[in-house]
Amino acid sequence: MNNKLINAATFRDGLRDGMTIMFGGFMGIGTPALLVAEILKSGVRDLTIIGNDTGFTETGVGPLIVSGQVKKVIASHIGTNPETGRRMISGELDVELVPQGTLIERIRCGGSGLGGFLTPTGVGTVVEENKQKMVIDGVTYLLELPLRADLAILQAAKSDRMGNLLYSLTARNFNPIMALAADKVIAQCDQLVEVGDIEPDFVMTPAALVDHLYQGDN
Repeated sequence: MNNKLINAATFRDGLRDGMTIMFGGFMGIGTPALLVAEILKSGVRDLTIIGNDTGFTETGVGPLIVSGQVKKVIASHIGTNPETGRRMISGELDVELVPQGTLIERIRCGGSGLGGFLTPTGVGTVVEENKQKMVIDGVTYLLELPLRADLAILQAAKSDRMGNLLYSLTARNFNPIMALAADKVIAQCDQLVEVGDIEPDFVMTPAALVDHLYQGDN
């Protein structure tokens, strides 16, 4: 069994300018704050981040927006972080707003090796701009393309040393599906336990999907 636990320096060494990062969380709940702090510290820039929202200015991935390290955001909403809106309006930040169900399904397609999916959501709105449309049985659908990332950062309440993850209540949110759709998956775990301490029925993300675990250097 490989030791998947890494320190902050190893995590930062794996970051680079221009990479695409998926992050779990809903308004900061379920977003790995320690990993976000290390991305801030690394100074990497021109990032594309994919998640439900951009949190608040001081929580979730909000600090990455404030620091100017993000080039593009793909999210369902940005209303809780005024800095995201300000930078979008000024042209400093490219924001792609995606209906929440469409966003999660695009990520699921990316993780499942699918070429996309058809949905009526967004037909007749700005969402349909530059997208292929298909009519099936008289209903118009948009072809939505899959999303993948170089890195997914997750937050788990508990992990064993192999990387089997258990999430806490609503902090589960987007984390499990993002574990499927990134080339590398790193989970910040609040509690690290021995293999076998998490009952198989309670494993929400299996170890096979998790490359590294992080608990912080302190």
